[in-house]
Amino acid sequence: MNEAWIIVTEEKPTPALVAAAKGLGGKVIAAVVGPRALAEAVAVAGPDAVKWIETEQGRPAEAYAGPVARLIAADAPRAVVANASAAGRVLAGATAANLGAAMIPRGLKLSADGEDTLVERADLDGRVIETIASAGPVVTFYAGDDVAQAPCPPAPIETVAATGVADITLEKIEPAAGADAGITKASVVVSVGRGLKKKDDLTLIQGLATALGAEIGCSMPVADDLGWVEKERYVGRSGQHITPRLYIAVGIQGAPQHLEGIRGTKVVVGINNDPDAPIFKAADFGIVGDLYEVVPALQAALGK
Repeated sequence: MNEAWIIVTEEKPTPALVAAAKGLGGKVIAAVVGPRALAEAVAVAGPDAVKWIETEQGRPAEAYAGPVARLIAADAPRAVVANASAAGRVLAGATAANLGAAMIPRGLKLSADGEDTLVERADLDGRVIETIASAGPVVTFYAGDDVAQAPCPPAPIETVAATGVADITLEKIEPAAGADAGITKASVVVSVGRGLKKKDDLTLIQGLATALGAEIGCSMPVADDLGWVEKERYVGRSGQHITPRLYIAVGIQGAPQHLEGIRGTKVVVGINNDPDAPIFKAADFGIVGDLYEVVPALQAALGK
């Protein structure tokens, strides 16, 4: 029972999902929800087979959670890897419920240890890697780097008739209040991560941002887990993708999913007290130090 499935609702990062699922050493089947073009793109990303559910015009991928869950549960795979998009999470959650599987977010890599399935996952904003063993099936959201797509012959695509589709439709798309928050158009962004000790200390970051005429951004945990900053300011794979002229990452470790949100940024500055923080590999300039000392010093220098 080494077979693994992946759930795909958008093309990126399919090669990485396939690579993670192949860590179990068996076949990888892709459940694709979307247009035919998406199924064809997934077919050449390395899976052994593609099961394609075509979405109706105006019906979001989330409507197909039931059909996808039943499709995968019927095969009783050992593991399922989904992308971390909103739709991917919904489909993965329904699949986990049907499989009776353990949900393990932020997965990076799968492997087998006898009858157990091992899932490596990132935690603490990418600062630690945990390995979790499960004696039963697991479902995880992928949170690692993109993987270059190696040339491979296309896998067969089987069209799956969807039944029991949820009666939900996409009525309209319009910008939400504050959805942009100015961050996507800002030329300078000061972004804060888990290095900040408490919410009240955001005044420190705001002071630096004001001095630079910058917008405030943050890493996912600061918005999603702590709720210290509005979610529309979260920068990363499933958050805002920005390309400012200058990006200052304060107390941000530099997990791959965060760095994906600043790809294309002209100049990146990292401030972190951990000299081994991944942000320094992506930064043009790095300052190793306590943000509670570095940020006031920068503000003082800017005020001169």
